[in-house]
Amino acid sequence: MNILIVYCHPSKKSFTYQVFDRLLNGLKTSGHKVTVSDLYEMNFQSDMSETEYEREGFANLEKQLPNDILNEHRKIQESDCIIFIYPVWWSDCPAKLKGWFDRVYSVGYAYGYDSVGNKQIKMKKQKLGLVLCTAGHPNEFLDEVGIAESMRNVMIDDRLGQRFEYKHMIILGGTLDIDKVKENHLTKAYEIGENIENYSAQHRV
Repeated sequence: MNILIVYCHPSKKSFTYQVFDRLLNGLKTSGHKVTVSDLYEMNFQSDMSETEYEREGFANLEKQLPNDILNEHRKIQESDCIIFIYPVWWSDCPAKLKGWFDRVYSVGYAYGYDSVGNKQIKMKKQKLGLVLCTAGHPNEFLDEVGIAESMRNVMIDDRLGQRFEYKHMIILGGTLDIDKVKENHLTKAYEIGENIENYSAQHRV
């Protein structure tokens, strides 16, 4: 399977990076082809420019998309599965990943408007969309106060939406007490990578 990982964390010393690395090892062990968009490493521009807004806001498909966005589109079109890996900051993903959705999910590509005759390609429907995020609070607390449900509503129902055949969100919580959860979380990340094809069939949403 061709897999695109959209990874978003500024530090390679973080636990989120360890999760990413362990998942990547599992995917490679199973022989999958993996492409990575490391948003911090590639210095992805999260802010939409005025020109981009004028294209989005007025559905002006004649305006050209920037090359960095076209490059992300190419990665999506060549993949069967997209995995998003990030830390939970203030009940959501980091701003740089939010900006990825703002800019990469462009009009005429990921949503809205018939672009026939405009040579605008449509976003390829992915077999699996997997969201894997780390969180300081335990999952039980995030469920109790409604943060987990809110994150799932935004990521699964809105950002992934109908663009994915199967979609699932896994919150690796409790990292404030990292010694307690570290091995279980890293083992889970590896097992997900190793069994990604079977995993998709078990989590249809």
